[in-house]
Amino acid sequence: KFQAFGKSLEEAFANAAIAMFDFITKTESIEPKIEEKIEIQSEDNKSLLYDFLEQFLFLIDTKQFLLHEIKEIKIKRIDSNKMKLTATAAGDTVDHKYKIGGDIKAVTYNDMFIKKQDDHYIVQVLMDI
Repeated sequence: KFQAFGKSLEEAFANAAIAMFDFITKTESIEPKIEEKIEIQSEDNKSLLYDFLEQFLFLIDTKQFLLHEIKEIKIKRIDSNKMKLTATAAGDTVDHKYKIGGDIKAVTYNDMFIKKQDDHYIVQVLMDI
């Protein structure tokens, strides 16, 4: 389980992705050699966070992608029951030069929350490892 913070919802989501990857490897050691575009739609912020993080697990499994940073991220409401997230992630593929630690099986809704507190956002995520 981890918490991530941000001055905006977008920054909190980006920090959640980095926190998740920090469980796998040190994100600051990953070279930003390739970019992955992410575009997802969900019915609310919680589903959007879940789908956003699950997309990274999909990228690890299918492309061996390791995150260095979220270069840009935008979240907007499309209509009354649809949110859209677009992001550009920079990173590299799994290579012998990167030390891989933990393995994440899935993101869960268990204990997940997103809340605005004063001038910042807090997100909490529980992972199945």
